[in-house]
Amino acid sequence: MIQRIYKKDFSQHLQKDMEMLIFGYAGIPVLFFPTRTAKFYDYEDWRVIEGVADRLERGELQIFCLDSADKLSFYDKTLHPSDRIKKHLNFEKYILFEVIPMIRTLNNHPNMTLAGCSLGAWHALNMGFRHPTLFTKVVAMSGRYDLTMQLPYFEDLFEGYRDEEIYYNMPSQYVPNIHGDRMLELLRKLDITIVIGAEDAFLENNTALSDALNVKKIPHKFFIWEGEAHRGIIWKDMIRLYF
Repeated sequence: MIQRIYKKDFSQHLQKDMEMLIFGYAGIPVLFFPTRTAKFYDYEDWRVIEGVADRLERGELQIFCLDSADKLSFYDKTLHPSDRIKKHLNFEKYILFEVIPMIRTLNNHPNMTLAGCSLGAWHALNMGFRHPTLFTKVVAMSGRYDLTMQLPYFEDLFEGYRDEEIYYNMPSQYVPNIHGDRMLELLRKLDITIVIGAEDAFLENNTALSDALNVKKIPHKFFIWEGEAHRGIIWKDMIRLYF
């Protein structure tokens, strides 16, 4: 039976209660970011977690299913776009200064993985690329890596507004312009897996990011699945393969 723990703590950086579910008792800790504005329990409800049930039971993985704060940032249209990215950076601080220290009190494994699906993939990959010394692996599934893109069913989350903070949080924009040897060296040490469906609206963006990583000689694995591959039943199969 998989150990399952529910946690709720008040976040100083977000000024609200944040909830999570922890699956497993030992092994590599995985920070699992939810999909767009989703909840900490969705990957359980969608049976995604079952994809690695055997590894959780053996103590090989410990998964921390995080709650979203997207409604406080990207999807709060009462905020100016410059404030939306600032609110997101508060969420980043919540991860860096609250979630990770909490994990380290429970789990002293030397490695740490970031993972996510859809918008959660952006969270995972951007967090890993911005702070590569803290993590050893990133698994990004069905994501878009430029939230300023305007697509038929996915809006530019900043409504045409651009600034430096937005730029430095859009991997598709900043990866082609990384020139520092130290940052490139750190990114080349990350175990990076990017997965997208052949019919996913974000395929072109994923391909462009993979091409940019290749130009920078940043090793990564890039997989294109049949169909759209943008739903829980498929993510369950993906985590079985890539976690």
